[in-house]
Amino acid sequence: MCRLYAGQDPATFAAETRSVRLNGQVTSLRLEAAFWDILQEIAAREGMSLGRFLSQLHEEILQLRGDVPNFASTLRVICLQDLRRRANIDALPAPLTAH
Repeated sequence: MCRLYAGQDPATFAAETRSVRLNGQVTSLRLEAAFWDILQEIAAREGMSLGRFLSQLHEEILQLRGDVPNFASTLRVICLQDLRRRANIDALPAPLTAH
């Protein structure tokens, strides 16, 4: 079983640092490549560029909580939540169609 996980492509967990603009400030975020891929997919589903999605998300967290203490960790958890949500949706039986 562990070979499934241990044998993954090292490129998926290679850390990438990207510069992003959050609320008008340029900052750097360091995430593993797999998380950047998932965030890109989420942004595309929302009809936004990745930069716009991250900026809007950061702003919404600020409005709700007043602070974003660890945005990179927040993004990782958001990716996991998205994968779990999609897995649950995919696991649902197909609706019956009328004949």
